[in-house]
Amino acid sequence: MINGQRIIVVMPAYNAAETVEMVYREIDFDIVDEVVLVDDHSADHTTAKAKELGIKHVIRHTENLGYGGNQKTCYREALKLEADIIIMLHPDYQYPPKLMPAMAHMLASGMFDVVLGSRILGKYALSGGMPYYKYFANRILTLFQNILISQKLSEYHTGYRGYRSEVLSSINFEENSDNFVFDNQALSQIAMKGFRIGEMTSPAHYAPESSSISFSNSVTYGLGVLKVSLQHRLHKWGLIKLKRYQ
Repeated sequence: MINGQRIIVVMPAYNAAETVEMVYREIDFDIVDEVVLVDDHSADHTTAKAKELGIKHVIRHTENLGYGGNQKTCYREALKLEADIIIMLHPDYQYPPKLMPAMAHMLASGMFDVVLGSRILGKYALSGGMPYYKYFANRILTLFQNILISQKLSEYHTGYRGYRSEVLSSINFEENSDNFVFDNQALSQIAMKGFRIGEMTSPAHYAPESSSISFSNSVTYGLGVLKVSLQHRLHKWGLIKLKRYQ
């Protein structure tokens, strides 16, 4: 806890048996109260490894629901456990667990409702191994999104995120995609409601065992991001009405 606020870490896992222990060992349990790991029907022994580590809240999907579908289960469970602050940490060690206290303190301060760990701030993305095509696509998409969503974020595509529980309780995340575009839809919903978004510099590590999407799926994701941004602006203008924002 920080200032009496209950902190729960959620880990959306898929084939993370080789890396989850390294991530778990770096979690600061002086401030983290609970860990929830959701195994999205992995082909390896992710669930068994998580239980071996002593994670009390382990859920395994009976079928693969996708990255967004995994997060929905994570957030439902964290809210059920009465979290005040929810931090999403990938179990593939792409993002450093040691920065979680900084993120948690930013949220517990009451100054921010959402905090993003940005790979772009500090120029750590390329040095951490982000492919060049992903880096440049990130920059172009972020520029487009900032214009249409009226924000000034350094990136919208990080998987290192922390939320105050009232944010997730008030947005209709169940209406979002079960795939990777879920993250962008959630940020769009958050911006639409006027929540305060903060950012912190976060190095990222790219390795063969880190989760990633193929080039063709990256193109599909990019088109999905553009669609979300356009829908955000059209909804804001009242030209369309989407259940996602209700």
